[in-house]
Amino acid sequence: MTAPPTPPPEDPSHADPAPGPDFVTPVDHVFVRKHLGIPQIDADAWTLTVEGLVGRPLRLDLPAVLALPARQLTAVHECFGSPLRPDVPTRAVANIEWTGLPLAALLDRAVPLPAARHVVFEGADTGSFAGVDGLSYVKDLPLETAHRQVFLAHRMNGEPLRARHGFPLRAVVPRMFGTNSVKWLTRIVLTAERPEHMFTTTFYTRKPPGTDTPQPVREVDVNSKLLTPAPGARLPHPSVGFRGRAWSTTEVVRVDLSVDGGPWEPATLDALGADPTWQGFSLRRALAPGPHTVRSRARDAAGRVQPPPGARNSVHEVAFTVTG
Repeated sequence: MTAPPTPPPEDPSHADPAPGPDFVTPVDHVFVRKHLGIPQIDADAWTLTVEGLVGRPLRLDLPAVLALPARQLTAVHECFGSPLRPDVPTRAVANIEWTGLPLAALLDRAVPLPAARHVVFEGADTGSFAGVDGLSYVKDLPLETAHRQVFLAHRMNGEPLRARHGFPLRAVVPRMFGTNSVKWLTRIVLTAERPEHMFTTTFYTRKPPGTDTPQPVREVDVNSKLLTPAPGARLPHPSVGFRGRAWSTTEVVRVDLSVDGGPWEPATLDALGADPTWQGFSLRRALAPGPHTVRSRARDAAGRVQPPPGARNSVHEVAFTVTG
């Protein structure tokens, strides 16, 4: 039997380099988030269990997972932001080609019992957060949602997951914030009720407009990010090309740009393909020498529009200078 892969060497800085213009974000440019640190996992000893309200509990080692039929999924992956500062925009986002298998393949083998309503995902990372000790990272989804949407990934852009990105196996939930995509996955538990936990019911909740009832942070907001020009760029030519990416839970149907507070102008927008990826947009303008700003604003097929400054997904603004 083929030996399990080992994760590639780590970049000790664990920094978040600015994403490049590529449609698929290079692994070195994908942001890193770790609430409880990065666990050191022995691939030979690692197992994944599917347990709880199931008729046939499962325990798989890494060779067994890697032997399952694999497929690819390219999806946009966005960090919601700090749970301690949920309204502060971060725009930490990447577009990643994942290799793995649908969670449904394991759930069907495990045979959920009629009482099962929720799926709980638990990672191997443990530690302290917000003054509470002895935590593990736990998230949950409704069973129907998890069966339909969750993907279990063991490769990222064609290479084995790196330790900082969830080696050896992680959940990926397209169209949902990254907080739901549990890294270093070790347990999948089917339950009748949602778990009360730091990362399920205390943090990562918000109140939808018109309600006082907190809801779990799941579906991504409509959003956009300007990639060029870079913040603070000095451009030697008056013909300036603006380029960026937009994304949502559904197709983005329009992106407008505003230069120096002027009227909104429609950008050229790439169509959404079969996978839940981001969409590119571009616009070119001739500008006089001097300082300038540009803002991007996306609208999706559900009619949602990026809000003005002050919200976590507010319009994106970049300041730059034309020197030519």
